[in-house]
Amino acid sequence: MLFDPRHEQHLGKLEAQLRRAQAPTAELISDVIAEACVCFAARGGAAKLRIHRLIESGAWTDAALALLELELPQWKLRRIVYEDGEWHCALSRHPQLPLELDEVAEASHEILPLALLVALLQASRDVAASATRVTAVPRVDLAPGYAVCCDNFA
Repeated sequence: MLFDPRHEQHLGKLEAQLRRAQAPTAELISDVIAEACVCFAARGGAAKLRIHRLIESGAWTDAALALLELELPQWKLRRIVYEDGEWHCALSRHPQLPLELDEVAEASHEILPLALLVALLQASRDVAASATRVTAVPRVDLAPGYAVCCDNFA
């Protein structure tokens, strides 16, 4: 997925909508699937049916976790903490690494499934941003002429 400023704006609006929400709804999760879950349409019918059944039954936390597993299988739930009236969730690419060396998507909300969905959006943004990053150092050809030593020996 290439970086698209309009898509980033849609994700920003969706994140703001999730943060303002007082309770998860089927429409809200459908909006997350439509805007942020680009792999959802390509998945098999059984996986999609499972998520739709979870949504229909009101199993919001299970639906958010299943959506995370389906959409971003390389990201794992690293931490869920309930503190000061809010759920704090952290998703990680490499949970076995120390926190400082890992890519982490964090979110918080008063309602657990909404915190998980906001963290899913953060991880989706990280995936989109990493797809546009250049990971190789460009090759620089030597210019003809003299080499100069720039070391300071003082």
